[in-house]
Amino acid sequence: MNVDGLAAKAPRTARGQNTLRRLLEAAAAEFGTRGYHEAAITGITQRAGVALGTFYTYFDSKEELFRALVRDMSHSVRQHVAEAVKDAPDRLAAERTGLTAFIAFVRKHPELYRIIEEAQFVAPDEYRQHYLTFVDGYRRNLAAAAERGEIVAGADETRGWALIGMSVFLGMRYGVWDKDLSPQEVADIAITLVSEGLKGR
Repeated sequence: MNVDGLAAKAPRTARGQNTLRRLLEAAAAEFGTRGYHEAAITGITQRAGVALGTFYTYFDSKEELFRALVRDMSHSVRQHVAEAVKDAPDRLAAERTGLTAFIAFVRKHPELYRIIEEAQFVAPDEYRQHYLTFVDGYRRNLAAAAERGEIVAGADETRGWALIGMSVFLGMRYGVWDKDLSPQEVADIAITLVSEGLKGR
């Protein structure tokens, strides 16, 4: 994600943008390892390899950085999935590919879960916006797919929440807790359930 708009004191140079990116990556490691309340600004600056004063060039507080990190991670995972599904031939293929990409992303960035969940208490507005933005994309994509005749029409917002809920818990189980199935295997099972349902035939 471009770092523009993430910090209240936006960097004006490429060097400044690189420093801000290093702070965000260091914050992900610090918050992901220690949690919000135990994390320290000094720990973040040490991980980033910058002076303490540099932190305050971009952020006024730990909370301000945490909020920026939640927005950054939210955008990064959406961008990762969007890139993966851009050439999918239809909606069900996009769901399968997208879920595979999401679980793979979580395996590389397991700190995502701790940070997003802590946002529920530290920055509830950012936590809510993270999911609302996901749902809005789902709603629009499902509606467009129904218009193309790829899926049946329905309550797209509710269906979006259902698909997100599935992804969140599958990501936790197979991306963070254990890796006994590949992301593709998990997606195949889950999207078969979505496409065919539980009803006997």
